[in-house]
Amino acid sequence: MILCAGEALIDMLPRKTSAGEDTFAPHVGGAVLNTAVALARLGAPSGFFSGISTDLFGQQIADRLEADGVDLSHAARSDRPTTLAFVTLTNGHARYAFYDENTAGRMISTADLPDAMDASACFFGGISLAVEPAADTYDALSERLAPAMPMMLDPNIRPDFIRDRDAYMARITRMLERCDIVKVSDEDLAWLTPGMSADDGARALLERGPSIICLTRGSEGATGFTRSGLEVSVASQKVEVIDTVGAGDTFNAGILTALHEAGALTKSAIGRVSEDTLRAALELGAKAAAVTVSRAGANPPRRTELG
Repeated sequence: MILCAGEALIDMLPRKTSAGEDTFAPHVGGAVLNTAVALARLGAPSGFFSGISTDLFGQQIADRLEADGVDLSHAARSDRPTTLAFVTLTNGHARYAFYDENTAGRMISTADLPDAMDASACFFGGISLAVEPAADTYDALSERLAPAMPMMLDPNIRPDFIRDRDAYMARITRMLERCDIVKVSDEDLAWLTPGMSADDGARALLERGPSIICLTRGSEGATGFTRSGLEVSVASQKVEVIDTVGAGDTFNAGILTALHEAGALTKSAIGRVSEDTLRAALELGAKAAAVTVSRAGANPPRRTELG
């Protein structure tokens, strides 16, 4: 099982009423939850660890995960409220306003960590890495798992959510050093490695420990960089973009699914990944993400939709 550890929330997506008034509709979301769902829909064994509320929104989250076949046996349930993210769209690109104080996901602690994780790989990312105490909990979990378990990280940076850049950078650097695969967008790199080109920023992250950096550039495609010196680029799929909600999360699931299917989702195999295997992973990520951006909200494709 590939365990996804991070936030589950409700995206409040902009809609119009029949009378033409602006409104918001609740949809299950969260970057890490989206990756867990996308993994399951692509056919990979998927699990999810986070704090999930027992309120009506939390039950909506649990129902969605279970309907898609995501294992929830490690999730920590509580009566704290669910995080809400109000979304606004500009030319199809999403911006978020988060309501996250004292929520089930935000307040998850090391006491909520299971004694053992029934997983063969783990994925971390999203806003959960920017806010305490949740961020410290995921940091601790990554430290616990790092010696034996392959891990992937997508910082998915939301600058408005980061109150203490120094503390955030210290945490994200520790996790970068432990992870085998890191996915970053060109926007992430502009924040993480200011003054560098995207390619140079990706190469700089490689020096901190990961074996593979996957750099996404939106409509310009994606490039994989490895510590062994490979640089593999793939084009994006051309589709009519409805919105970009969940695109990067789906891409992550494509990477992990392809490596899992190739028998390459182990620490040793990731460290010596071949050009063909890396290209196939990037292509599945790009193909799956293209379906997600072609429809509203975070709605990853099933494998049968990819042909």
